[in-house]
Amino acid sequence: MKRLCVICARGGSKGVKNKNIRPLAGKPLIAHTISQAKASGLFTAIAVTSDSAAILEAGRKWGADFLIRRPAKLATDHAPKLPAIRHCVSAVEKSTGFIFETVCDLDPTSPLRHVDDILKAVSLLEKSDAANVITGAASRRSPYFNLVELGKNGAPKLSKPPAAPVLRRQDSPRCYDMNASIYVWNRKNLFREDPLFNKATRFYEMPPERSLDIDSELDFEIVGFLMTRKGEKKS
Repeated sequence: MKRLCVICARGGSKGVKNKNIRPLAGKPLIAHTISQAKASGLFTAIAVTSDSAAILEAGRKWGADFLIRRPAKLATDHAPKLPAIRHCVSAVEKSTGFIFETVCDLDPTSPLRHVDDILKAVSLLEKSDAANVITGAASRRSPYFNLVELGKNGAPKLSKPPAAPVLRRQDSPRCYDMNASIYVWNRKNLFREDPLFNKATRFYEMPPERSLDIDSELDFEIVGFLMTRKGEKKS
């Protein structure tokens, strides 16, 4: 089976400038994800897609097999991610002549994932009738209990009022935060109109400590601390 790993890394980050190539625990942020993809042993090819020459060069240095220059229209602040993934898949398939049965997107801003998470998410797709797999962690807030929206008059209200009152968060239906760490698709479903949520979507749960996504300077500091602490525990 041929599998492609896609790593999307746009150059125009606003929350943390140049975050994808900023050093974290001794190497550029994106290098952690490339290393995890390589260590999994799953992928026929690993591709970095970016509008940034510096990011593509980091991808080359750390062992990506393909460097795909992303068109400007797919790299704006408002551009969705799926078209960039599809563009990357098509470009690599054109270059190799392969058709990849499984496509896995690993977000470089989630470096706390384990290689085992990648293995299990891909296995969940391939050993079931799933069209795709998304990952997430148990939510700290519940729309049935303590997640609120503001009404037109500014008064808070529960985002999802339950049929019967919920007196403890633990008694509310279990909810999850998508952690944007790993997405896996059966290729044919990736190129469908709405391939993210459907009846054949499956969910792989990760623990909160492996689910942090770097979107701010505070996130970067917290992830750096956790990675340093993990390194200290191993030594």
